[in-house]
Amino acid sequence: MSASPSLVWFRDDLRLADHPALRAAVDRGEPVIGVYVLDEESPGIRALGGAARWWLHHSLAELGERLGEKGSVLVLRRGAAGEVIPALARDVGAGAVYWNRRYGSAEREVDTGLKEGLCADGLEVQSFAASLLHEPWTVRTGTGTPYGVFTPFWKAAQQLPPPRAPLPAPRQIAGPHAHPATDDLDEWQLLPTSPDWAGGLRDRWAPGERGATARLHAFLTEDAADYDRARDEPSAGATSLLSPRLRWGELSPFQVWHAAIESGARVGGFLSELGWREFSWHTLYHFPDLATKNLRSAFDAFPWPRLRPSMLSAWQKGETGFPLVDAGMRELWASGYMHNRVRMVTASFLIKNLLIDWRHGEQWFWDTLVDADEASNPFNWQWVAGSGADAAPYFRIFNPELQAKKFDPDGRYVKEWAPDAVGVGARLPIVDLADTRKAALAAYEAVKRA
Repeated sequence: MSASPSLVWFRDDLRLADHPALRAAVDRGEPVIGVYVLDEESPGIRALGGAARWWLHHSLAELGERLGEKGSVLVLRRGAAGEVIPALARDVGAGAVYWNRRYGSAEREVDTGLKEGLCADGLEVQSFAASLLHEPWTVRTGTGTPYGVFTPFWKAAQQLPPPRAPLPAPRQIAGPHAHPATDDLDEWQLLPTSPDWAGGLRDRWAPGERGATARLHAFLTEDAADYDRARDEPSAGATSLLSPRLRWGELSPFQVWHAAIESGARVGGFLSELGWREFSWHTLYHFPDLATKNLRSAFDAFPWPRLRPSMLSAWQKGETGFPLVDAGMRELWASGYMHNRVRMVTASFLIKNLLIDWRHGEQWFWDTLVDADEASNPFNWQWVAGSGADAAPYFRIFNPELQAKKFDPDGRYVKEWAPDAVGVGARLPIVDLADTRKAALAAYEAVKRA
């Protein structure tokens, strides 16, 4: 083993291109050892959902292959990162540890403790900005407080220095003479087996950096021109499908930003969606309990009725009797994904027609979406609920029948995902939209009083 190899701790950045921590390790000139830690033990770290675990398995498999092709190695370890990383550093005699920054509260606490401990042991430790265009503390109001509304946030962000150019992937990465011990990825049991429900995910997705790069190119050359016009139509195929790639860091936002601008397509609306992602992380950074607590405390007074498990189950299974809702929920279960417009409709239906606390829906999406991250998932649920940042007013209720007429007028999306939801024998609606809308607005009066 080299006297002083560099450890690169991969997290939600499963790529070789535009990876500042990896670049720093290569530039240091010593052998490089990549490491991924499956940390389900550190306090406050949210356990991955089932669909996320499936994606992680395949993305790690490709990352290991790509590092091997370049000459290095990926070590897999399981446990609390605050213990695993120092132990591995001692085992290999590392002289430096590099990583790209994370922004969740629990993750930052782990990283801070590790940096202090490793530095005290005499190692060089550096962290880098790689997963956001602008780090959360850099976008502040004139009074130094975090933003609560998207438009002024994004305007302020765009006044900052422009996003840096992405870094190329290293041509070669020197690896250690002897490979450290590593876990077997299959033994982590990230893939479902009993039953194997991931067939639809396999059909739709090819996780990994290669697939991410190919999808970015395909979107910008084939779909971006129609994005602003057709992105709200679930059957139009105009969305980027890049959200899981960004969630797992198979692409960086810097790569996406510059590729979009250089494509020559009209990408203003698409870039604002990158801004919305930035805004969600900005919010989580300043309000770390986003997945469990109402951002607007007045919503603590909302009188949620007693949970009716049968109603929640009907929503989860796509058996509500409302074709657009059912199609969306079945697309989610089958593919680990749902069109953004339909996400808003299904979320609104759960909260405002079934009067089920948004946290139940957030948890279901967390478990079933391949792109669920700890910022965007709760942030968007709170937006629909009316309890979050820049939130849709609670009295804005997405009528699923009107939404279907407007955005799926020929029923192509419904026919693809829930063909039995229309026509003879279709399921009867489980609630009356008008009655439940009245009940939701009446309950909202408690929030107004608060």
